[in-house]
Amino acid sequence: MPFPNFDPVLVHIGPIAIRWYALAYIAGIILGWRYGVALCRNLTLWRGTRPIANDRQIDDLVLWLTLAILIGGRLGSVLFYSTDLIWTDPIEILKPWHGGMSFHGAMIAVVIALFWFSKVHKIDVVRLGDLTAPCVPFGLFFGRIANFINGELWGRPTTAPWGIIFPRAGPEPRHPSELYEAGLEGIVLFLILRWATHGAKLLPRRGALTGLFLLFYGLFRICLENVREPDRGMPNFPFGLTMGMMLSIPMVLAGLAFLYYSTRPGALAAPDLTPPDTDLDAGEPDTTVKDVPEIGADTFAAPMAEPLAAEPPSPRDPD
Repeated sequence: MPFPNFDPVLVHIGPIAIRWYALAYIAGIILGWRYGVALCRNLTLWRGTRPIANDRQIDDLVLWLTLAILIGGRLGSVLFYSTDLIWTDPIEILKPWHGGMSFHGAMIAVVIALFWFSKVHKIDVVRLGDLTAPCVPFGLFFGRIANFINGELWGRPTTAPWGIIFPRAGPEPRHPSELYEAGLEGIVLFLILRWATHGAKLLPRRGALTGLFLLFYGLFRICLENVREPDRGMPNFPFGLTMGMMLSIPMVLAGLAFLYYSTRPGALAAPDLTPPDTDLDAGEPDTTVKDVPEIGADTFAAPMAEPLAAEPPSPRDPD
């Protein structure tokens, strides 16, 4: 079937072009931001533990991650797929609207931003990743739809009845691999993580959400690389591998490692012992079981008419 006659530009406002690609990034970031806030506000998902971040911290985190996505996505595209731009046309590196954003580059930059943010705010970086992971499929879905609208990143030739003749890919019908990726990396991955947060309620278990995201994104990307046209200029890697496969294999291994760690008793977050009148939006750091001292028996004792000066205090564990 012929490629739909999409215009990559939604509207022109004077010299400014509003592109679907830019709107996809905006939609993914905004929806992911609000979804993260909703996860932290839904206390039932945390099973008696304290949410890893408050509204103010998430608002701050969004700015950090947005910059990481834009910078890392572009630099990753150049380093992984278009290294020649560094010496042939370095100015082109500063023009991401011409196409060329790498998910793996953006992910590496996001990991760096999470480490930096967690150090500044004294938040557990793995649990911060667990909060971020369920929010990512929004951006993946809209990004792949924008790739399809732009008529880029098409698939390999196919005889399937849904094959599409892309304008810049020759006369052969090809897999609409962008739509496959939108379905698996966007919708299916979101549903898996939604089950993990709302069904299994794994947010309190350190590393579980991060592991699920890395594992299934890596598996989906490796599978879809078999129907996606390899990027131009890439060498013939051994065993039929592509650059996308080689970048995704470490994700699968890391995902398995995180999932294994999440099953250990020490990965479960400590119960929230914050008194009811404490401001939960104060931005205090999260704690784990090993960081929480044992509470003596007299801590929550009801007030009495006579002081207990003669009675020695209950011993406390010096943990």
